[in-house]
Amino acid sequence: MRSRIVVLDAPSNLGLRPPVEHAVPGCYKLPWALRDAGLLPRLGASDGGAVVPGRYDRGGWQPGDGVFNATAIAAFSERLAGRVTRYVAAGEFLIVLGGDCSVLLGAALGLRRLGRYGLAFVDGHSDFRHPGTAPPRSVGAAAGEELALVTGRGQGDLVDLEGLRPYVRDADTVVFGIREGDAATAELAELRIETWPAARLRAEGPVAAVTQALPRLEAPHLDGFWVHLDADVLDPSVLTAVDSPDPGGLLPAELSTLLSALVSSPYCVGLEVTVYDPDLDPDGRQAALLTDILVSAVLRLPLAEDRHP
Repeated sequence: MRSRIVVLDAPSNLGLRPPVEHAVPGCYKLPWALRDAGLLPRLGASDGGAVVPGRYDRGGWQPGDGVFNATAIAAFSERLAGRVTRYVAAGEFLIVLGGDCSVLLGAALGLRRLGRYGLAFVDGHSDFRHPGTAPPRSVGAAAGEELALVTGRGQGDLVDLEGLRPYVRDADTVVFGIREGDAATAELAELRIETWPAARLRAEGPVAAVTQALPRLEAPHLDGFWVHLDADVLDPSVLTAVDSPDPGGLLPAELSTLLSALVSSPYCVGLEVTVYDPDLDPDGRQAALLTDILVSAVLRLPLAEDRHP
C-alpha cells in the first residue's frame, strides 16, 4: 500500500461536445459518483479537495473555430497544475478524478513544472486529432485531442502554457488499449510512440505489456510517470456510461491487472480517471465497478467481478 494517497477532484467537462442539444456533458459528476461508491475510505485516501472549472459555454462556436472553451480550459489547466505540482512534489500518490480527458493538460503541465515525466495513456481511443493531420473543421473538442495537445500538437493557447511545450515527449509516452483501426495508429507508429492496442494487449497479457513498456516509462532521464485512464478503455459489455462506448475493449480483470502493474512501479506518481458519465448510469452499478477496479489496482487486491451493468 502507498504510504499516503490523495484524491483530488477535477470535475471539468469543458472538453467534450454536448451529448444532446442544450445539454452539458455529465462527466463532471464523476468525482461525486466514485466518492459515493466509497473510493476514499476503501483506499484509505486523504481528501485533496477540488479544482473548480469555469462555465461550460461554447457561445457561438462553429466547426473550424478551433478548440471550444479553450480559454476556460487553459485557465483550469493552470489551476489544476498548481495542485498536481504541490502533491507530487510532496511525495504523495495523487489520484485525480475528472472530468473529461482534457483534464490531462493540467496534470501534464503540473508535472512539466517539476521536470520530465512519462505518460502511460490508457484509453479506448488515441485522442490524437490535431490540425497537422485532421481537417480543420474536425478539430474542436479538447477531450478528443488531449494526447496531441500534451505532446505539443494543436492550438497554441493550449499546447504552450507557460512556455513549457511539450508537456510530455513522444519518446516518453506509451499508449494502451486503443481499438483496432484507430485513425492515428499509423501516425503513432511513425512517431515511435509505443502503442498496445486492446487486442494485442489481451493476446500478450497486461503484465507482459507493462513489463515491455516500463523501460520507456522508467528511463533514467525521467523523474517519474503519470497514468491517464479513460473509462472507455473498458468494453461496453461491462461499462457503457461513456460518450464513445466502442466494442473490443478490456474486461475489468484485464484493466485492473494493467493498472496494478503500472501503479506498482516506484516511478508512478499518480493517475487520473476520466469520461465516466453518471447521467448514463442511473443505478450507480458502473460507478461501483469502476471503483472496484481502481481499489483493486492501487491496493493490489484481487478484483471481485460480481458487479455487472
